[in-house]
Amino acid sequence: MNLFYSPHIEGDIFELDEKESKHSVRVLRLGIGDRVNLVDGKGGWYEAVIEDDNPRRCRMKIKSYTPDHQPLSYELHLAVSPTKNMDRFEWFVEKATEIGITMITPLMCHRTERKQVKLERLERIIISAMKQSLKAFKPQLNQPVALGDFLARDPGFTKGIAHCHPSDRRGVAELKPSGNYTLLVGPEGDFTEEEVRMAMDAGYAPFHMGESRLRTETAGVYLCTAIQLLPQIF
Repeated sequence: MNLFYSPHIEGDIFELDEKESKHSVRVLRLGIGDRVNLVDGKGGWYEAVIEDDNPRRCRMKIKSYTPDHQPLSYELHLAVSPTKNMDRFEWFVEKATEIGITMITPLMCHRTERKQVKLERLERIIISAMKQSLKAFKPQLNQPVALGDFLARDPGFTKGIAHCHPSDRRGVAELKPSGNYTLLVGPEGDFTEEEVRMAMDAGYAPFHMGESRLRTETAGVYLCTAIQLLPQIF
């Protein structure tokens, strides 16, 4: 299946941008009469036929449109501290998109070693993963934010903070199955005890992900999977 993404699909006729046009005609060898699919990142799934295989402006005619194509049954916002090795954070973003997530926020904490995040590159990774996994909804990627500023917001969701400090923590399966979650994952070295207290004061429930100590990016992927399975657990 050939799937293309554009956030601006209107009417019955659509032209791919030059980059996607070149990819479709020169790389994929698509031509007039070939059928393709389009997504707009907002849930729209389109079926189309190529009318003009110009490698600069590949024109398509929309044949059908399906709104809200395979939406998630929950909302999941993960605020995750960027890893020192950016490849690992990019891996998390890719896999989280494939599994299912609605929002990602790079979270700057006391022990966060990486202070710069290339959002444009992460957006490209999200789009690629969305197309790879045949999704019509594109996760929202937010600007990096300091933990204190993030905690000052009230997302109105079930809120949790994953940490490794010895304390009274519930398992992730014990989080209230509200269908809407905002979960925090700390940096290499974990949240500080003060950061955990700050989060708990802001209404975040502490939880753990088992006895194993997970890498930051592994914890993020674990949570995407766990939240997806919560309705089956309950």
